[in-house]
Amino acid sequence: MEETTLTTIGRRDLLAATGASAVAAIAAPYVGRAQGRPIKIGEINSYTAIPAFTLPYKNGWAHAILEINAAGGINGRRIEIVARDDGGKPEDAVRLAGELLDSEKVDLLAGGFLSNVGLALADFANRNKRLFLASEPLTDAIVWANGNPYTFRLRPSTYMQAAMLAEEAAKLPATTWATVAPNYEYGQSAVKWFKELLAKKKPGVKFIAEQWPALGRIDAGATVQAIAAANPQGIYNVTFGADLTNFVRQGNTRGLFEKRAVVSLLTGEPEYLDPLKDETPKGWIVTGYPWDQIKTPAHTKFVQSYRKNFNDYPRCGSVVGYEMVQSIAACLRKAGSTDTGKMIAAMKGLTYDNVFGPVTYRALDHQSTMGAFVGKTDIRGGKGVMVDWRYADGKNYLPSDDEVKKLRPAGA
Repeated sequence: MEETTLTTIGRRDLLAATGASAVAAIAAPYVGRAQGRPIKIGEINSYTAIPAFTLPYKNGWAHAILEINAAGGINGRRIEIVARDDGGKPEDAVRLAGELLDSEKVDLLAGGFLSNVGLALADFANRNKRLFLASEPLTDAIVWANGNPYTFRLRPSTYMQAAMLAEEAAKLPATTWATVAPNYEYGQSAVKWFKELLAKKKPGVKFIAEQWPALGRIDAGATVQAIAAANPQGIYNVTFGADLTNFVRQGNTRGLFEKRAVVSLLTGEPEYLDPLKDETPKGWIVTGYPWDQIKTPAHTKFVQSYRKNFNDYPRCGSVVGYEMVQSIAACLRKAGSTDTGKMIAAMKGLTYDNVFGPVTYRALDHQSTMGAFVGKTDIRGGKGVMVDWRYADGKNYLPSDDEVKKLRPAGA
């Protein structure tokens, strides 16, 4: 398993990525200012299994560590991250979490990519009574059905993003739909909520076909053929990574997307658009991250400093990694302690400004109100991009408090 420890910033990794001058320039200012025992975050993620997302994510959290420590740390203490690679396996994630607590004496846990891994880590945190910030897992169960007092989640969930897309899909003339999603918790949840939310917004819609390829093993030709045979007016896609690339290529070759509406979760993120290049389908309605078009002061500052450090542009994973650490830093400042009880109290209702705007961790279900960008796909300069996008504030796409109380266990 890969191990990365950031002290004065994980020089082994960042030197390779950025050059010594960038690291020295940012790390040097906090030397002699942040003192005492460092605050240690135990971070677990699927670095070797999902590198397209997790490597930019790693750069993102490293970038945040650099900034915070350069400014003197948290209450005079520097932050360190001790990272582990779970390889996409829940059982390895749980074992590594135990090692981080027992051997590394970390103060809290963070990370996760795949939903099943995130749920395993959340259960571990609950059993061991330690704070866990789920940075990327999108499963709704992590804050609702399996919610617990020790787990919080940063990214907008499958429900939230499905609600954003259902809002757009309801405006389309399509009344018959097919779905394609990976056959595990994330895909199942994403399809469930899209179907339910679209039906509420547009009564009379029908879902006439479902395809459930195994994660990472899609038979794209057969999947495309089955959807075409059902002849839906609209397609809801939840595949990502290599599965998405294969699905798009086969769909383009066989004309699946011609004269059909396509609504697609996550596809507008650079991690997934970049590999498609000029094969990117035009006009898909997607959630994503148009990094080069967002001109708010906070985001512009983030992009400029990120590019200076890494000589590369940020991906969605970069923002998630960065905001994972910034969320924890805001929590620590508010708590004034690394005591688990005090950190949990600080996380409930915590509000801070991230690169997209104000974000609150709701006390009711521990879900962040971080939003996502909704727009359409297009090709510019031989690359896939998002156009006609808007920022959908997460607070506007959550169920009511009464509905959440029904979904989340009492006392969680």
